[in-house]
Amino acid sequence: MSGPGTWLNAGWQVFDAEPAVADWVAATQPAALAAVRDAPVRHGGTWCVGLDALANDAAGRVGAGPPLSGAARDAATALAGRLPLHRAQVSVTYPGYPGRDPEESDAAHRFRLNRDAAHLDGVLPEGPARRRHLREPHAWILGLALTEADAGAAPLVVWDGSHRLIRAAFAAALQGHDPADWGNLDLTQAYGRVRAEVFARCRRIALPLRPGQAVLLHRMAIHGVAPWQAGARSDPAGRAIAYFRPCLDDPADWMRLA
Repeated sequence: MSGPGTWLNAGWQVFDAEPAVADWVAATQPAALAAVRDAPVRHGGTWCVGLDALANDAAGRVGAGPPLSGAARDAATALAGRLPLHRAQVSVTYPGYPGRDPEESDAAHRFRLNRDAAHLDGVLPEGPARRRHLREPHAWILGLALTEADAGAAPLVVWDGSHRLIRAAFAAALQGHDPADWGNLDLTQAYGRVRAEVFARCRRIALPLRPGQAVLLHRMAIHGVAPWQAGARSDPAGRAIAYFRPCLDDPADWMRLA
């Protein structure tokens, strides 16, 4: 899927492999995989979350490697300006994903199996009651494959056009409140209702990636990770993707930007 503005219309776009991204992956992969080699794993040992694992600088550079560039980064910059990059997440899944942790409830495990643990980044569940709050107003989500993997090796999935439903629901929930206070609002009910609407109305799309490709998601897109399909293969290090999701300085931009 390609073309100017595609990711803003659909809520996602996979960008074709290009030398700039392939060079970044080649320079970054050894450090990224080393950073999570001994990291904790969840879901029966089938997922390493790898938050803030990559020791990149604000330009995405790791050590003497190149800064992060390419068409996907350019498209993100056209929306929100040249934001400094945080330390990337290095998310790694392994055959059998999702396994089940002993403390995981039946409902939570079924949701991971049947609904890909679909979620909206930045609207975080907190406390024993898992109440949802907008704590991280991201500008966009950019993923870059670090290893080779089959299409069935727990790919990223997205609900096409879900960002439009999310925007409408949260515009109503946030209306009349100062953006400085948005993080304190309990958005649990609004979130639950609109996510159910997304499942009913939006098409689920799997987005397998190869090194050199990049995927750009709208900040309001509902997305998740599909179960690892029987027989799917990957690099021995697992299916690894680096994710950048910088936050906006002004939370009002979370609703104001396209």
